[in-house]
Amino acid sequence: MIALVDCNSFFCSVERVFHPGLWNKPVCVLSNNDGIIVALTPEAKKIGLHRGDPIFKMKDIVSANNVAVFSGNMYLYAAMSRRIVSILKKSVSKIENYSIDESFCYLDGYDDPEGMMREIANKIKIWTDIPVSVGIAPSKTLAKMGSKFAKNYKGYRDVCFIDSEEKRRKALELFDLADVWGIGGRTYTKLRTLGIDTPLQLADKKESWIRNHFTKPILQTWMELNGVPCIDTAEKLKKQTISTSRCFGEMVSDLPSLKASIATFASSVANKLRAQGSVCSEISVFISSNTFRDDLEQYGNWSSYRFLSPTCDTIELVEAANSILEKIYKPGIRYKRSGVWVSGIVDASPIQYNLFDPITNRPERASLMKTIDRINQRYGLKTVQL
Repeated sequence: MIALVDCNSFFCSVERVFHPGLWNKPVCVLSNNDGIIVALTPEAKKIGLHRGDPIFKMKDIVSANNVAVFSGNMYLYAAMSRRIVSILKKSVSKIENYSIDESFCYLDGYDDPEGMMREIANKIKIWTDIPVSVGIAPSKTLAKMGSKFAKNYKGYRDVCFIDSEEKRRKALELFDLADVWGIGGRTYTKLRTLGIDTPLQLADKKESWIRNHFTKPILQTWMELNGVPCIDTAEKLKKQTISTSRCFGEMVSDLPSLKASIATFASSVANKLRAQGSVCSEISVFISSNTFRDDLEQYGNWSSYRFLSPTCDTIELVEAANSILEKIYKPGIRYKRSGVWVSGIVDASPIQYNLFDPITNRPERASLMKTIDRINQRYGLKTVQL
């Protein structure tokens, strides 16, 4: 059996932990540039707010209903996520942290999976004040469905256990086809065109029919819906590109300010690379002016740098990113946005380094990065930085 532990309205729940008076009240969290709603509580949804809404268009609703609105604080959310993962690791022998608010727990060998996960959910609530919903099932896709049932129906008391054929078919019959993990917009439209309206109808199709109409990902979804685990989320988590960018609160024009932002973004992607055990072969940087200001001179540009040897070294990435910035920077422009992304991502081990690699102390540099990561994980993400 596999359990999915899903934190309810995670970003908003974290804000509520530090603002206790907001429990049972509408709360929203905004994107990096405070422009879009990226997370909201059920109370906020009931008054007409939705994820993706531009906040400036929702000011009347926000004001009339005393909605608490917060700027996103990913460092705070990541710290809380690590606390929850730590509780899971001490409670279950094998877990897989799938995202900042979701973790899979492998429950083979445990006598009472439902009772065990109910106890863990209560422990997380008591120790962190974060409510979680748990789905338990033979496959990850069914477990994700179970967690949504647990979240939406109080009768489950935070844990939905799909442990029989009858429960599996009932869940597939009631669940929204568009919400099934792995079914995107185009696939959903195609399924409806082919007469598939529920996950149960999809699961009941023959394998030959699935192969004739769809590719491997939907075949895997079909198998998972039938209780056969086959999705390797560890591989899915390793992204082929990683990016970090944001709009500035106020436009900037001087090179040092842009360098500071680019250094921060390059450090962020380096951390993400090391977190998933990867290295990159190429780094790119972009800068752009405010396209909504017709009264200002417009300019945007980007460029890339390819490393002789794949890397996840923060110092190396920052130096390369700022070197790119110096080449594409144009004086006199008021810049609104900048960003960094890396590509050519492969596993960190084994790596064949280039004979002409300019960095001769790779092992020592790798050890330094690990030490910095350990310190930042313990004391906060920006404790040690360039």
